[in-house]
Amino acid sequence: MVTGYDHLLFLVGVIFFLYRMKDVGIYVSLFAIGHSVTLLYGVLSGTHIDAFLVDAVIGLSVTYKGLDNLGVFKARLGVQPDTKAAVFLFGLIHGFGLATKLQDFALSDDGLVGNIVAFNVGVEIGQLLALGGILIAMGYWRRSASFEKHARGANIALVVAGILLCAWQLAGFFGVLE
Repeated sequence: MVTGYDHLLFLVGVIFFLYRMKDVGIYVSLFAIGHSVTLLYGVLSGTHIDAFLVDAVIGLSVTYKGLDNLGVFKARLGVQPDTKAAVFLFGLIHGFGLATKLQDFALSDDGLVGNIVAFNVGVEIGQLLALGGILIAMGYWRRSASFEKHARGANIALVVAGILLCAWQLAGFFGVLE
């Protein structure tokens, strides 16, 4: 998704219960590294994956994070996935999502590496700026009485949003939206 809201929804899920900036930095860095690796690899190698399928998995990543925050994996499966590995893995997938969009443009080979690296730096800076605003808003919300009351509902909303994003992309893949 070109707008990036799917990436930000995932990151909201990632930071939802992270209270220390060190932890936020670790998880956001893992996501950014994964995102950068596959963005650069996908564009520079010409590796193409259907955009609808990649974006469907990105929708599932939002659902995964909401379910993880709700404790569903531990409660229902008796297993807690490695959250750092999952964030890195989904970062890789999110990077391919953006790479598929860039591959739709006629990109000149002249200066391609420098341009893609600069583009990626810009994307990461934009993501950090948006995340900064989200962290400020979350900080205020966490200090209010409504956080504990509405945290579960917010994560259910993440699950539903992820399912809807996935369904929308699968409908596009199967030609239902045409």
